[in-house]
Amino acid sequence: MAINRSCHRNRGYAYTLIEVLIVVTLLGLASALLIPYLVHGDSMQLQAAVRHVVADISFAQSDALSHQEYRRVHFYDDGSGYCLVRVDQADIGSEFDAETADYIHDPIAPGHEAGHYIFDLSTEEGFDGVSITDVDIDGDDGHDLYFDPLGGTVMTGGVPGIGGTIKITAGEDTYEIDIAPFTGKLTVTLQ
Repeated sequence: MAINRSCHRNRGYAYTLIEVLIVVTLLGLASALLIPYLVHGDSMQLQAAVRHVVADISFAQSDALSHQEYRRVHFYDDGSGYCLVRVDQADIGSEFDAETADYIHDPIAPGHEAGHYIFDLSTEEGFDGVSITDVDIDGDDGHDLYFDPLGGTVMTGGVPGIGGTIKITAGEDTYEIDIAPFTGKLTVTLQ
C-alpha cells in the first residue's frame, strides 16, 4: 500500500481566527486599563506623594515613641515639603529655624543634606507638579505636627493636639490627610 506523503508536508504556521480574536481582545482590555493611568500620570505621582507623607508622619510618631523623645514634622510654607526634627518640650510652638534644627537622621538619604530627614517635592524625582497646598494643624494654620514620647500629638504647653489636615495637590486632583486629635491617626480622602 502506497502512502501519499504530500499531505504531511510542513505547512507554514498560521493563526486561526479564534486565536487572533483572543489576542485583540486581550490587547483591548489591557489598553482600557492602562491608558487612564498613562494619560493621568500626575495622579500616580500624587498618590505616591501621599503615601510618602503618610509613611513619614507615621515614622515620626513611632520614632518619638521608640526613643521616648519629642518629634516635630515641620511643613515648609511654600508647599515644597517638610522635615523631621527632634525638639524639647519647651520648644513646642517655637519658630522653626533650619540652621539650628536637630534633624532626625535619614538612613536611606542618598548623600543630600548629610542624611537629614528632609523631603522636598521640588528636588525628589517622580513628584513633578505635586505640592502641599494647605496645612492646618492644631488650628491657626499651624505648619508643625508634634508627637510626645508616648506617640500622641501635642501642642504648646504639652496639651494634647487637636488634629488637623494636610492637602496635597497635583493637577485637578487633591488628597486630604486628616490627623486625628490626640492619637495622630491618619485618614486619607480624595477631594
